[in-house]
Amino acid sequence: MVRFKNNLAIYMLRVLLIASVFIFSACQTRTRDYITYYNEVNKIDSIYRFQKDTLTIIKKYRRLFRKYIPKNQERIKEFETYIVLADKYHKNFGGKKTLQKFTLMLAPSGKTYEKYLNIYSKYGIDSTTVKKEIDNWKNNLNKKLVDSFSIAFLRDQQEGRSEKNTMIINDKKNAELLKWTLENYGFPSVNKIGLVGNNDVFMPMDNFLGHMIQSEYYPFFKDEVLKAVKSGDCPPRLYAILVDKYNFLIAKKEIPYGVYVGPDTVIDTITTNKNRKAIGLPSLNHSRLITKDFFKKK
Repeated sequence: MVRFKNNLAIYMLRVLLIASVFIFSACQTRTRDYITYYNEVNKIDSIYRFQKDTLTIIKKYRRLFRKYIPKNQERIKEFETYIVLADKYHKNFGGKKTLQKFTLMLAPSGKTYEKYLNIYSKYGIDSTTVKKEIDNWKNNLNKKLVDSFSIAFLRDQQEGRSEKNTMIINDKKNAELLKWTLENYGFPSVNKIGLVGNNDVFMPMDNFLGHMIQSEYYPFFKDEVLKAVKSGDCPPRLYAILVDKYNFLIAKKEIPYGVYVGPDTVIDTITTNKNRKAIGLPSLNHSRLITKDFFKKK
């Protein structure tokens, strides 16, 4: 009888361990869904811009960044906002470790870090250390992809895209490169190729993706880029540009996200906002305020 109870206890323990593994795995899977992350950022950012409730957004961002490896999107700048406000109001944001993450987010844009040297210095980090971390980040980019996309971006803008036959040939070559990259390396994110390639070639992925809409691989690109949005490798806006531009110029049907529009485009705000939320974009009204604030700072 005692032996039976012992065996039963061992069995129940194993069941609990297995259940714990499944629960942990499920949680890990959920944290990898960056559309949820982006929507949470949009909620917090709207509190920041519309309600000006600074202390609440610091708390909410702190909780969010514990669950997700933070991003620092082009105009929302969620991680940057969190650090700057937390420092201003003397709230704990994680100190040196958090600033090291922040450095890697600033690395693609060159000398942006100089604006924050006063915060770095409070934690014993000088400009030489920051530069070294940025150099290490650059050295860890995928050299093969940097070389390939440096050529591709030059090709993309050859003759200002004014010579149609040349443009068609070049877009086909670039589509082949993008397909091969997605199949072998995943999305060519800023952490793989940076923003500036060899010989200071500027590499804006939004323009590049927008020129892939006539490719025979468009359905594949659409699926793979959406996967990259979910994994956090691609900002939602890039996916929206790809799809909106295809719908507007090729399929001649309604654009779902309101990112690429013509002068006479009529947008159903309710439907568009629903579509935007489904991929992690802020509402149209929120997006307009983000853009307005962005250019005000500029």
